[in-house]
Amino acid sequence: MRDFRDAKAMAHTLREALKAKSVSLTHSESLELVARTLGFPDWNFLAAKIQASQPASSETPRPATGLKATPARPVVPIVPMRDLVLFPQMFAPIFVGRDKTKRAIERALATDRRVLVLTQQRSGDDDPALDALYSVGTTADVIHCVALPDGTLKAFVSGLERALVVRRKEEEFLAAEIAPCVESRGRTADATALCGAVIEAYRVYANLDHTSLPKPLQARLRLPSIEEPGMLADSVAPLLSVGLDQRQQLLETSDVVTRLEKILELLKAGQQAA
Repeated sequence: MRDFRDAKAMAHTLREALKAKSVSLTHSESLELVARTLGFPDWNFLAAKIQASQPASSETPRPATGLKATPARPVVPIVPMRDLVLFPQMFAPIFVGRDKTKRAIERALATDRRVLVLTQQRSGDDDPALDALYSVGTTADVIHCVALPDGTLKAFVSGLERALVVRRKEEEFLAAEIAPCVESRGRTADATALCGAVIEAYRVYANLDHTSLPKPLQARLRLPSIEEPGMLADSVAPLLSVGLDQRQQLLETSDVVTRLEKILELLKAGQQAA
């Protein structure tokens, strides 16, 4: 019986079967469909699980002449957050009081200043393990960090890109190998069409009219732009009055069209509740 490790073969079989019925699917669409059929949110999750399930070789293979060895996945310190879902392009102050997290921040400052910000599944956990955090978060640069009189660190972080935890690494703080979550359908006609609807719904939702403002001023005010559908979605998502679980769902949605559709639904629901 096939299991999740046979996903690529299953996707190929699915494409061929549908092709015989004059139904066309791209390779990426078939992979996404198989991932959801197997109970995973998307192909990024499934691909990472397949990779993690591969047995480690006892010998280090020698790369063939003329071929490049596959680069190792980066290992980054993890910053768990009780009440924040960080999105790409988002700038936020965070307060760090837990010793493990302080050490993670200190390691980042001593190296490339990069961390992975993950949200806790239960905000009441004072010392969460890696499996108590959501597995998708946002890599971030630690822009600035100061120690407050009570010993708490106040750090300013700038969100970079979605990333998925692949494998835990043993350190004196939470750390893991990570892989980027690749967005899909970000440059499609559907995404562009949804942008206009999302911006209009956001204007009504926030009771704003910034159409007359020049674009440089809109950018400084962190107002959403129609030019990059994925960035538009990530600009609006943190502004919604929704719970952490819904924010996390938006973060985990790598399909830009689906993410914009979810945001549009939330905006309309917020208008009706007002």
